[in-house]
Amino acid sequence: MCGRYAASRQPEDLAGVFEIERWEPEETLEPDYNVAPTKEVHVVLDRPLKDVPDPRPVRQLRKLRWGLVPSWSKTPEGAARMINARAETVHEKPSFRRAFATRRCVIPADGYYEWVTGQQERELEVEGRRKRPRKQPYFVLPADGSVFAMAGLYEFWRDRTLPDDHPRAWWATCSVVTTDAETTPLAGSPAEGPRTLYDIHPRMPLMLTRDRWDAWLDPSRTDVEDLRSLLAPPPPGLMRAYPVSTAVSNVRNNGPELLKELEGPEEGTLF
Repeated sequence: MCGRYAASRQPEDLAGVFEIERWEPEETLEPDYNVAPTKEVHVVLDRPLKDVPDPRPVRQLRKLRWGLVPSWSKTPEGAARMINARAETVHEKPSFRRAFATRRCVIPADGYYEWVTGQQERELEVEGRRKRPRKQPYFVLPADGSVFAMAGLYEFWRDRTLPDDHPRAWWATCSVVTTDAETTPLAGSPAEGPRTLYDIHPRMPLMLTRDRWDAWLDPSRTDVEDLRSLLAPPPPGLMRAYPVSTAVSNVRNNGPELLKELEGPEEGTLF
């Protein structure tokens, strides 16, 4: 799963990486080293601009809330449970299928955090039988230091309790698409600790390599089977992981020190 990540790049940097055509100062967010569900996050999307005659999609950097609220939802209360969408079922789940067909985005990150637990506890979590306790956090990131482009979906929800001109009448929300974690060796595996992403957690955010960005963001691509081909995992060996301070486990902690690589785990794990 993806329940916490870091995003410290400035809009100017993201604009260059993703060839963004439009972003507004009010859409700018401060660097966040401990992004948690329901926070506002930067996303990249292709969408026509409002109140202009040109109908072509324009690549934009937008500020959305993490935790998707389906357009048909009566309330936004379930947003915190909609932070992830499984790649295997995203095309058929009522909460995600419309967004998957026409409202896809890229959620840029430095990398994401995941907590290692024992094998038995992890199996129980996969079965949905128990919430696992958090132990040693690891930071997972592209080995070459590039932007982690997480596949995402976005949606709009109208709060019918508010008038049309109210600033919170419309919610723009998003979700991270996840897939099976890689079982191939990590790049530069540490001497002590996990050897694969699956050793850390059985799920991971779906990373989109640069050659898939345009196709994923293109709103004119609506054929479900065609789109499902874009959900294939990236080539192996692109990721590395290292232990970080358990301070990241507290969402109130936020700063670049959370990304500092430790020489070894602070907490005991199955390794």
